[in-house]
Amino acid sequence: MNVKNMKELIKSLNEARNSYYNDNREIISNKEYDDLFDELKELEEKTNMLLSNSPTQNVGYEVVSKLKKIEHKTPLLSLGKTKDINDIYSFFNKHEGLFMYKLDGLTVCLEYQNGELILATTRGNGIIGEDITANAKTFSNVPLKISYKETLRVVGEAIIDYNTFKNINEEECAEYKNPRNLVSGTVRQLNNRICANRNVKFLAFNVLEGFPLNDSKHLCFQSLKTLGFEVCNFYGIGTSDENLQEILDYVNKNETLLPIDGMVATYDSREYSNSLGETSHHPKHSLAFKWGDSAVKTVLKDILLDVGKSGQLSYTALFDSVEIEGTTVEKATLHNYDYIEELQLGIGDTIGVIKANMIIPQVIENETRSNTYIKAQHCPSCGSELIHKGIHQFCVNYNCEKQIVGRLSHFGSRNAMNIEGFSEETIKSIRTIKLTNDKGILNNVGDIYSLLEYEKLLLNLDRFGKKKVRKLFDAIEKSKTMPLNNLIYGLSIPSIGKTASKTLAEHFIDMDTIIWGESKLKDYQKLLGDSVGTSFIDNFLLNDILLIIVKRLKLQGVNMEQEIKTNTSDVLKDMVFVITGSLTKYENRKELQILIESLGGTCASGVSVKVNYLINNDSESKSSKNVKAKKLNVSIINEEEFQKLIN
Repeated sequence: MNVKNMKELIKSLNEARNSYYNDNREIISNKEYDDLFDELKELEEKTNMLLSNSPTQNVGYEVVSKLKKIEHKTPLLSLGKTKDINDIYSFFNKHEGLFMYKLDGLTVCLEYQNGELILATTRGNGIIGEDITANAKTFSNVPLKISYKETLRVVGEAIIDYNTFKNINEEECAEYKNPRNLVSGTVRQLNNRICANRNVKFLAFNVLEGFPLNDSKHLCFQSLKTLGFEVCNFYGIGTSDENLQEILDYVNKNETLLPIDGMVATYDSREYSNSLGETSHHPKHSLAFKWGDSAVKTVLKDILLDVGKSGQLSYTALFDSVEIEGTTVEKATLHNYDYIEELQLGIGDTIGVIKANMIIPQVIENETRSNTYIKAQHCPSCGSELIHKGIHQFCVNYNCEKQIVGRLSHFGSRNAMNIEGFSEETIKSIRTIKLTNDKGILNNVGDIYSLLEYEKLLLNLDRFGKKKVRKLFDAIEKSKTMPLNNLIYGLSIPSIGKTASKTLAEHFIDMDTIIWGESKLKDYQKLLGDSVGTSFIDNFLLNDILLIIVKRLKLQGVNMEQEIKTNTSDVLKDMVFVITGSLTKYENRKELQILIESLGGTCASGVSVKVNYLINNDSESKSSKNVKAKKLNVSIINEEEFQKLIN
């Protein structure tokens, strides 16, 4: 019976691991995985039996992607784990050590020779990883050249912080589940343009080779900082139990935008650490203390449904309000319908809610598991029958009111066609106008550029004066000049966000080439990634409705080309800028960014060692970018100083 139980546990854990690492899909929660892992480990110790495919004896994932396989010079093993703080006290004993964040991303090893980054690999299965050098060179904070000329191998975590994660979901019209899944898929993309646009960061937590005369890990970290690396947050604890508790209390009380799921205890002495050896699964010099987020119990009152512009349904759990981390929480997003099924939810169930990393409310467990929630069969907006695709439900009625308003509003948004005044409320008001045949005057984005014909009808609407209508018409006319990437983004093509839109526009230059060119599925998959490339073909090139709308937009004078940028000067060549704060000499940051790029420079979203100048009119501001710029000795200049620089 024990063997059977072990095999079932191993099967479940390996399936979950393969799904997470190779498919970027999480089929069980982190907490559930850890509980199953602990159960298997206990069973193995009890029976004194080990099976070769046990995840306690193997680490990471088998490489199945198309990236080149690399054998590690030093095995990159996982860490032993505990949820008992007393194990950490026992671990340190009388040895000095460090307590550091356990980052929740993807482990990466960087190798430098003669001061240059020559190789970056994922952990893989601990013995063999994947070559991600091209992508690592686009990480927002990885030094490409350093002053240290001897061999240096640094291990750290590739992460996407919560602010960036939120922005990516908004910009790419996506619903990525968590930063860990997103960064795992991002750093393994075959097209490093995708990685470059996602602000991946690398935080070092170990030195495998380098600084041979230095036996102290924390001094190695200081050396890394002087070379331009960012290092994982760490605390020197000496041998004091009280100090350890103070650190835990501090970490638990202070919010962080970094994805972390615990702390790591490690000995400070490198020589002592190396002398301890390792098991087949983990080294003995470190121990991870994982805090399972403490779930607050509450009662599920309802599951609210909504439909987005693509027809995809979203689900929100509504529950009795509870206090979590000092805030009142009464609702949380349920990721997809499969997640509802996994938790076997039912109205009235007792559920566990957490704020992941003290930021995002999540339902992580269900004590009752009544499994009585009845799957919706009809769209909450139009009543059409729903279909199930993958892990989501969809309303396939293209004329669904919620979808129409969503698509129109998105088309006019700032990051798309930037039609000022074309708000959701304005759209809803215009859609109340009916012609004699009971047809509306605003049913799709192609109708936007015909609104001028119905000026008198618009003036009859409440709060639609001549000034407002004229201003709206001017904004619509102005939007015709927007570049191709804005148009593509504005069409609400599933999976095609700002990054993919820009990639398509800059690669094909004009819409005709995209639609009538000779590119095949594999070309789009290579350019955008497998799933996004397939989605683009299915939802745009094979979508007759959208193609007709695009043809109409072209006849109405909407720009269908991407301007090929040519530098007017190389005065800012190889310089990197970050823009923050309000501007007085330029209309907005976009205008200043375009100017910088036209002069050979580039703009970054965050301050790092690669940045030459932070443009901020308030140099004494306490903003995070100012603080970081001063810490990294990045020059802070105002607009006048920038203009002197370019002149």
